[in-house]
Amino acid sequence: MREPEPVIAPPRTGDALLFEQPWQADVLAIADVLRDRGLFTAAEWASTLGGALREAADHGAPDTPETYYGCALAALEALLSRHAPEIADAMPGRVSAWRRAYLNTPHGRPVVLAAAGPEDRGTRAAP
Repeated sequence: MREPEPVIAPPRTGDALLFEQPWQADVLAIADVLRDRGLFTAAEWASTLGGALREAADHGAPDTPETYYGCALAALEALLSRHAPEIADAMPGRVSAWRRAYLNTPHGRPVVLAAAGPEDRGTRAAP
Protein backbone atom coordinates (compact mmCIF):
# COMPACT_ATOMS: atom_id res chain seq x y z
CA MET A 1 0.00 0.00 0.00
CA ARG A 2 1.30 3.42 -0.93
CA GLU A 3 2.02 5.96 1.81
CA PRO A 4 -0.52 8.86 1.69
CA GLU A 5 0.75 12.13 0.33
CA PRO A 6 1.08 14.83 3.01
CA VAL A 7 -0.93 18.03 2.82
CA ILE A 8 1.85 20.57 2.68
CA ALA A 9 2.16 24.30 2.52
CA PRO A 10 3.57 26.02 -0.54
CA PRO A 11 7.29 26.82 -0.54
CA ARG A 12 8.30 30.10 1.08
CA THR A 13 10.66 32.62 -0.41
CA GLY A 14 13.12 34.35 1.85
CA ASP A 15 11.80 35.29 5.26
CA ALA A 16 8.18 35.56 4.13
CA LEU A 17 5.75 34.01 6.60
CA LEU A 18 3.15 31.60 5.31
CA PHE A 19 0.76 32.60 8.10
CA GLU A 20 0.56 35.72 10.22
CA GLN A 21 -0.32 33.78 13.39
CA PRO A 22 0.86 30.32 14.47
CA TRP A 23 -2.73 29.14 15.06
CA GLN A 24 -3.53 29.74 11.39
CA ALA A 25 -1.34 26.75 10.50
CA ASP A 26 -3.92 24.55 12.23
CA VAL A 27 -5.99 24.59 9.04
CA LEU A 28 -3.24 22.61 7.29
CA ALA A 29 -2.85 20.25 10.25
CA ILE A 30 -6.60 19.59 10.30
CA ALA A 31 -6.60 18.98 6.54
CA ASP A 32 -3.69 16.57 6.94
CA VAL A 33 -5.46 14.58 9.67
CA LEU A 34 -8.69 14.41 7.67
CA ARG A 35 -6.76 13.25 4.62
CA ASP A 36 -4.99 10.62 6.76
CA ARG A 37 -8.39 9.38 7.91
CA GLY A 38 -9.60 9.08 4.33
CA LEU A 39 -12.19 11.86 4.32
CA PHE A 40 -10.63 13.24 1.13
CA THR A 41 -7.50 12.70 -0.92
CA ALA A 42 -4.44 14.90 -1.22
CA ALA A 43 -5.44 15.49 -4.85
CA GLU A 44 -8.89 16.72 -3.75
CA TRP A 45 -7.26 19.03 -1.22
CA ALA A 46 -4.84 20.42 -3.79
CA SER A 47 -7.60 20.92 -6.35
CA THR A 48 -9.98 22.58 -3.87
CA LEU A 49 -7.29 24.81 -2.38
CA GLY A 50 -6.01 25.70 -5.85
CA GLY A 51 -9.54 26.66 -6.89
CA ALA A 52 -9.97 28.85 -3.82
CA LEU A 53 -6.62 30.55 -4.48
CA ARG A 54 -7.51 31.13 -8.15
CA GLU A 55 -10.89 32.58 -7.19
CA ALA A 56 -9.23 34.91 -4.67
CA ALA A 57 -6.71 36.06 -7.29
CA ASP A 58 -9.50 36.55 -9.85
CA HIS A 59 -11.23 38.83 -7.34
CA GLY A 60 -8.05 40.86 -6.80
CA ALA A 61 -7.08 39.50 -3.39
CA PRO A 62 -3.45 40.24 -2.53
CA ASP A 63 -0.93 37.40 -2.24
CA THR A 64 -0.63 37.56 1.54
CA PRO A 65 -0.62 35.12 4.45
CA GLU A 66 -4.14 36.30 5.33
CA THR A 67 -5.40 35.47 1.82
CA TYR A 68 -3.73 32.03 1.90
CA TYR A 69 -5.27 31.27 5.30
CA GLY A 70 -8.72 32.35 4.09
CA CYS A 71 -8.41 30.16 1.00
CA ALA A 72 -7.17 27.17 3.00
CA LEU A 73 -10.07 27.56 5.43
CA ALA A 74 -12.57 27.90 2.55
CA ALA A 75 -11.13 24.77 0.92
CA LEU A 76 -11.38 22.80 4.15
CA GLU A 77 -14.97 23.94 4.70
CA ALA A 78 -15.88 23.03 1.10
CA LEU A 79 -14.45 19.53 1.52
CA LEU A 80 -16.29 19.08 4.81
CA SER A 81 -19.53 20.16 3.13
CA ARG A 82 -18.95 17.63 0.38
CA HIS A 83 -17.76 14.67 2.46
CA ALA A 84 -19.13 15.27 5.99
CA PRO A 85 -22.31 17.37 5.73
CA GLU A 86 -23.26 16.60 9.33
CA ILE A 87 -20.08 18.36 10.48
CA ALA A 88 -20.51 21.22 8.03
CA ASP A 89 -24.12 21.74 9.14
CA ALA A 90 -23.03 22.00 12.79
CA MET A 91 -20.22 24.52 12.13
CA PRO A 92 -22.25 27.78 12.09
CA GLY A 93 -23.72 27.03 15.51
CA ARG A 94 -20.33 26.08 16.93
CA VAL A 95 -18.71 29.23 15.49
CA SER A 96 -21.46 31.33 17.03
CA ALA A 97 -21.06 29.60 20.40
CA TRP A 98 -17.27 30.17 20.41
CA ARG A 99 -17.79 33.82 19.42
CA ARG A 100 -20.17 34.31 22.37
CA ALA A 101 -17.68 32.49 24.62
CA TYR A 102 -14.73 34.72 23.78
CA LEU A 103 -16.88 37.85 24.05
CA ASN A 104 -18.00 36.72 27.54
CA THR A 105 -14.52 35.76 28.74
CA PRO A 106 -12.54 38.31 30.77
CA HIS A 107 -9.31 39.48 29.19
CA GLY A 108 -6.38 37.20 29.97
CA ARG A 109 -8.54 34.23 30.95
CA PRO A 110 -8.77 31.03 28.86
CA VAL A 111 -11.80 30.86 26.60
CA VAL A 112 -14.07 27.91 27.31
CA LEU A 113 -17.22 27.10 25.43
CA ALA A 114 -19.28 27.18 28.65
CA ALA A 115 -18.73 30.96 28.71
CA ALA A 116 -20.96 31.26 25.64
CA GLY A 117 -24.06 30.94 27.81
CA PRO A 118 -26.45 28.38 29.24
CA GLU A 119 -27.70 27.26 25.82
CA ASP A 120 -24.19 26.07 24.91
CA ARG A 121 -23.19 24.29 28.10
CA GLY A 122 -24.28 20.94 26.74
CA THR A 123 -21.83 21.22 23.85
CA ARG A 124 -18.68 21.67 25.92
CA ALA A 125 -16.18 18.89 25.55
CA ALA A 126 -15.14 17.07 28.67
CA PRO A 127 -11.84 18.32 30.18
